[in-house]
Amino acid sequence: MRRAVARLYSVADHAATALFAIEGARAGVLAGLDLLGILVVGFCTALVGGILRDLLIGDVPPAAFRSPSRIVVALAGGALVFAGSRVFDTFPAEAFVLFDAAGLALFAVTGAQKAIEHRSNGVVVVILGTLTGVGGGVVRDVLLNRVPAVLAGDIYATAAALGALGVLVATRLRVPGVVALAIGFALCFGLRMIAVTFGWQLPHVA
Repeated sequence: MRRAVARLYSVADHAATALFAIEGARAGVLAGLDLLGILVVGFCTALVGGILRDLLIGDVPPAAFRSPSRIVVALAGGALVFAGSRVFDTFPAEAFVLFDAAGLALFAVTGAQKAIEHRSNGVVVVILGTLTGVGGGVVRDVLLNRVPAVLAGDIYATAAALGALGVLVATRLRVPGVVALAIGFALCFGLRMIAVTFGWQLPHVA
C-alpha cells in the first residue's frame, strides 16, 4: 500500500504542476507578457509552493531540484500555453477555474502527505498543505502586480486547508493512504467549486 501511495503522490504532484503551470502561464498571456515572462510566471505558479514546503521541513535540496521532471513539466506547460494561445482563447473561463481548483486540491493533499511523512505535528501539516497549494499563486499575483487572491476574500486558502485537514484526520483514523488523499482532494476541490459557484467569500470589513 505504501508503494501505491508513493505512486499516487508522484502522479498527483506532477499533475498539479502541469495544471498550475498552464493556469499561471495563461495569466501571463492575459497580462501581455512575452515568452520569457509567461514561462517564468508558469514556473513560479507551479513550483514555488512545493519549494517553500520542502525548505521549511528541511527536505533539501527541494524535490523540484532533485529531478528534472517537475521543471520540465512546468516549462512545458508554459510553452504549451504560449504556442497554443489561440486555442486556449476558445476555452471557457470555467475551464481555467476547474484547472486551478484541481491543481489546488492536488497540491494541498500532496503537501499534507509529505508533511505527515516527515512527522510534522497536525498544525504544521495543515499549514504546509495550504502553503503548497497557495504559495505559487501568491507569487504569480505579485509578479503580475495584483492583490493575491488568497488575501482578497476568495475561499481559496481555506479550501486548501480543509483538504490538508482531511488528509490529516483520515490518516490519524488509519484510513488507507490512497483513500486519505482522495478524501482530502474531494474536500478541497468541492469547497472551492461550491464557493465559486455561489460566490462565497470570507468576511470583509464593512
